[in-house]
Parts: sequence; structure tokens; C-alpha cells
Amino acid sequence: MIGQATDVLCERNTELAQEVIAADQTVDQTEVEIEEECLKILALHQPFAGDLRQLASVLKINSDLERIADLACNIAERGACLHRFPCFPIPDDLPRMIGITTEMVRLALDAFVDTDAEMAKKVINRDLAVDELHLSVIEELKSLMKQDSEIVDAALHCFSASRHVERIADHAVNIAEDVVYLATGEIVRHRYENTPTDSKLPPK
Repeated sequence: MIGQATDVLCERNTELAQEVIAADQTVDQTEVEIEEECLKILALHQPFAGDLRQLASVLKINSDLERIADLACNIAERGACLHRFPCFPIPDDLPRMIGITTEMVRLALDAFVDTDAEMAKKVINRDLAVDELHLSVIEELKSLMKQDSEIVDAALHCFSASRHVERIADHAVNIAEDVVYLATGEIVRHRYENTPTDSKLPPK
């Protein structure tokens, strides 16, 4: 869904927008099914220690994945709106930002499957690069709006899309933090916000 939403946004491929939105219904249904299964396990088996930690992590990750799907839909909708502005230049840092964010989601899920705390910490540390790119996109959009007031609507759609991408990265971090908790029992929320590791932007 993130990949399709990116195509809608960057390539003005509006046909994919409805596919992204339709896929969200499947995600919503699956989220409910997973939550119901987790609650059944809690009620019937009363897990404790590592099993309870795993169940708690699954419930939280399940919710983050559903929110990521919602945000992908929002990006697709912003991209569909940008179709009306074929000459509007997408800031170069936005596709780079999407690339890092997509990789963060992929790594976070791999870390969950493998219960790999070190891989999860790499995801957490990459969030700073996304935040820096988001600020860069905002500054470029501000500059464009100052130069040409007629592109304000298009720039605001692009700004919203960038914000949605930044939020997806935040949810990837949430998943990674849950993986660290699952693997080690350590709660690491808010501990990696200023960690410089892996925070350098990739070359343009």
C-alpha cells in the first residue's frame, strides 16, 4: 500500500488510489480478526512471562500496522488531488523520505519475525533521518509558495503527504520499540530520540 501510494503521489498515477483505499478494508478486517484471536488467548490460556509479552507486543503492532495502512490511504488521496497540478514539482527529498520510511517498516517487521532487538534499534535510529528530510520538504514547499501563490493548494497537499510519511516512520519506530520489549523485556520508548547512530542522510 505504501508503494502504491507513492506511485499515486510521485507519478500522478490516480488509478492506483482506489486500489490503495480498497486494500485498507482488508487491513481493517484483518486487524479486528487478530485482536479477537489475541483476546481469546488471553481469556482461555492466561499466558504469563514471555508468552504474555509476545501477546502484548502483537496487539500493539497490530494497531500500528492498521494506522500505517490508514496513512497510506491518506497519501494516495493527497496524490490524487495533486493530479490537478501536473506541473507542480514534488520536492526531491520526499521520495527519499518515503524510501527510508518504507525500509524502516520492512526492517521493523523483519525484526519482529526474528525477535531481533539489534535490528529493531537500527529502525529506531533511522527516524532522525526521516525527520530531517521532512523539515527539508517543508522548507522547500514554503519557498515555492512564496514564489508563486497559485501553487499554494498543491503545496499544501504535498505538505500533508510528507506529514503522513513522517507518521508512518513513527509507527515503524513504535513497532521496533515493541520488538525490543519482546526480545529483552526492556521498555525503550523515548530513549532513542537523540541517538546519532544511522541518522545521517543518504547521498542524493
